[in-house]
Amino acid sequence: MNRLRRPATAGFAALAACLSAQAFGGWTLPEAVTPVAEDTAHVHNLFMLIASTLFFVVLALVLYSVFTHRKSKGYKAATFTGPKGGKQVFFTLAPFAGLLFIDYVIFGIPAYHAVLAYEDTKTNADMVVKVTGSQWKWQYEYPADNVKFVSVLTTPQEQIHNQQPKGENYLLEVDNAVVLPVGKKIRFITTSTDVIHSWWVPAFGVKRDAIPGFLREFWATIEKPGIYRGQCAELCGKDHGFMPVVVKAVPEEEFRKWIDEQKAVQVAAAESAGKEWTKDELMAHGKEVYEKTCAACHKPDGSGMPPAFPALAGSKIATGPYVDSDGHLVKDGHLDRVLNGKTGTAMQAFRETLSDADIASVVTYERNSFGNKTGDAVQPAVVKKMR
Repeated sequence: MNRLRRPATAGFAALAACLSAQAFGGWTLPEAVTPVAEDTAHVHNLFMLIASTLFFVVLALVLYSVFTHRKSKGYKAATFTGPKGGKQVFFTLAPFAGLLFIDYVIFGIPAYHAVLAYEDTKTNADMVVKVTGSQWKWQYEYPADNVKFVSVLTTPQEQIHNQQPKGENYLLEVDNAVVLPVGKKIRFITTSTDVIHSWWVPAFGVKRDAIPGFLREFWATIEKPGIYRGQCAELCGKDHGFMPVVVKAVPEEEFRKWIDEQKAVQVAAAESAGKEWTKDELMAHGKEVYEKTCAACHKPDGSGMPPAFPALAGSKIATGPYVDSDGHLVKDGHLDRVLNGKTGTAMQAFRETLSDADIASVVTYERNSFGNKTGDAVQPAVVKKMR
């Protein structure tokens, strides 16, 4: 008897622990803020309720049968191997029919509704956002407003290498959050420039792979202002966990104000290409760009991680010519590598994700740091000409 009581006691203790944890709200899905996420949470909660109920009902039947039909009471095992009468056939098929009903009706209807909303290609979108993944950053474009920017991880390296305590949003913080209006139907288009990534925000109930050479889409309507965090959900390579997603959902008026600010920033960046930068300005800005964009691969001191990520310190490419005597771009030269990357390696092209000033600054910085002393300064106008 004690042997039977122990598993039952343990089961009820586990249930009590779960109910207690639920009171603190720390073990279930995040708050749903889109219709898709609400449907997902509904199906999840329903599934957990039904699965838990079935578990305890079956467990109770097993315990009852073991106790009631035990050998010491004189019961003998049945000898039949299959249902013979109508009653036996009924009790064999009834659970099967019940599972079909649960799967296709109780779960199927809300799941079908969520899939339709997720894949809605018939309703006109209020706006479109293009999401491009590349190691290890996300680029966001708002085609209707001609706005685009890059979003990268900002968690300090000291926290990553356990030299400082982890922050509240460890590996879930970025320099440029995606700003979106609430109450608008948004069409997201995803793609990638290198390997497969996946844009995932749990509070939206969305997760869509970004695949090189393909455009894939999903739809979402954010119903509540707030900051929502997610991350890449594919094993995209080294530092896969360093591609967070941060979305700031705001009212329409605030969103339009943010769009105007982004346009002004881009105009200023474009105008900077025509300005003659001093070497000090290039070095200062180049250091910022390097630490944000390049340091994860080539390391902050430029020593790299050979053979995947070669060192920039003493590199023949970083100290060699980047334009020839006729002013043309040197193939596989320093500027060519940063602009166009190198096929078949982890070196990606930055022509679409960095501005002329960013590329000119970071190339200048790399050519005059880590012990490199070329003494030259690459102007944004040169980068603009080489694109």
